[in-house]
Amino acid sequence: MSGTEEFAGVAETEVEHQFDELDVDDGPRVGIVMGSKSDMPVMERAGEELDERGIRFEIRVMSAHRDPDTVADYARNARMRGLRVIIAGAGLSAALPGVVAAHTDLPVIGVPLTSKTSIAGGLDALLSIAQMPPGVPVGSVGVDNAKNAAVLAARILAA
Repeated sequence: MSGTEEFAGVAETEVEHQFDELDVDDGPRVGIVMGSKSDMPVMERAGEELDERGIRFEIRVMSAHRDPDTVADYARNARMRGLRVIIAGAGLSAALPGVVAAHTDLPVIGVPLTSKTSIAGGLDALLSIAQMPPGVPVGSVGVDNAKNAAVLAARILAA
């Protein structure tokens, strides 16, 4: 056995023990992500609805364009951390829901958001979310309707 193999075995054992300490039963079930802090007032409505229903959630800001590796890591590790649904809000090109869906097998609900720089009042974001390629599904709710995304997430969890 070479030193590299021994090191790899030790590293795997340490990682396994770190996972033993995680208690995903008490963790969030729904992840709420958005591309910009300016999206927070709309996306907080999803959190409020989930909170009223007693569903644990987390809220994160991450950009599909500025932080693609962060988004990919978040999506890839979501199930392991106990998430069962991800709500992703995005405006303009609305890439975030699709990028999240490309890196997870969890249900992803897209919330198209209006933007002061949008020329179509949120229609651009709605079409970007709705026009995903085959094999990368993203559900969509109405423009700025994060509350409905939370209701849909609750129904998915209850199914």
